[in-house]
Amino acid sequence: MKANLHPVYHKVQVQCACGNQFETRSTSASVHVEICAKCHPYFTGKQRLVDTQGRVDRFRKKYASDKAGSGTPD
Repeated sequence: MKANLHPVYHKVQVQCACGNQFETRSTSASVHVEICAKCHPYFTGKQRLVDTQGRVDRFRKKYASDKAGSGTPD
């Protein structure tokens, strides 16, 4: 069997955007996540719109000037 075939796993701290931290093992030096079990709507029971890159705002701006009757005949 070849030597040094498998990657080396380290204990790392996972940091969530909500401030929660927990320890796991990974091949990378650090892990940053946007949603974890403490802030995910499925686990909290609260519905929250997750828009990290402004996609919803861009969509609303793009179609805000579009009139309701512009493409539909009466």
